[in-house]
Amino acid sequence: MSGHNKWANIKHRKAAQDAKKSKIFTKIIRELMVAAREGGTDPVTNTALRAAMDKAKAANMPKDTMEKAIKKGAGELEGQSFVEAMYEGYAPGGVAMLIRALTDNKNRTAQEIRHILSKHGGNMAESGSVAWMFERKGVISIPKSEISDMDEFQLLAIDAGAEDIKDEGDPVEIITTPEQVSDVKSTLEENGFTVSYELTYIPKNTVSVSGTDAEKLLKLLNLLEDSDDVQEVYANFEMDDAEMEAIMEKLG
Repeated sequence: MSGHNKWANIKHRKAAQDAKKSKIFTKIIRELMVAAREGGTDPVTNTALRAAMDKAKAANMPKDTMEKAIKKGAGELEGQSFVEAMYEGYAPGGVAMLIRALTDNKNRTAQEIRHILSKHGGNMAESGSVAWMFERKGVISIPKSEISDMDEFQLLAIDAGAEDIKDEGDPVEIITTPEQVSDVKSTLEENGFTVSYELTYIPKNTVSVSGTDAEKLLKLLNLLEDSDDVQEVYANFEMDDAEMEAIMEKLG
């Protein structure tokens, strides 16, 4: 598992116990609105919407809140209009970052991100200078405890369209193209597996980070993701699991 994915898993676990639920809801509502506007209101044909709906359910968002967000995005109800913006940057330790935002004011968001980066040892990068280091992928996670025969499981996933399977950690991660993620997810669910998934950006190469740089990096990532406009931050780092856990605990 890459350092970024490990960090994301820790962060999501903490978020599930976090009192800042309103902020989590705000980010998911924007995700629902943009997905519905760009791909329609049918989650069967709109993978991004389905992923956002699953995220909303996992966060225990009320059904009417979710439905209102989808209707606002589709133009059936009045509401703010958000657009997706991608920003590129570098963090301490030479770590490359893609910062995905949903915003109603790109200039404001760019200024805020630039301020956070410059204050905490990072900097904005020119458009295109970082993006090529990442690939858009679907990542499906399955609890390892549900897999009794790994070889049989891998064959099932590959036949369904999986590109790669990472089984060294828990959960087991299945990598797909964005177009194949729904088919692979459906096949696994039909075979009785508990599935969670996301559309994400995976780095082609990673940078190892430790010590002071590791602490600065995780603090910066947390601050960026705490911004209202920022939905996700993707970064190409590797870090010792125990060190990461200790730093995340220290940062709270």
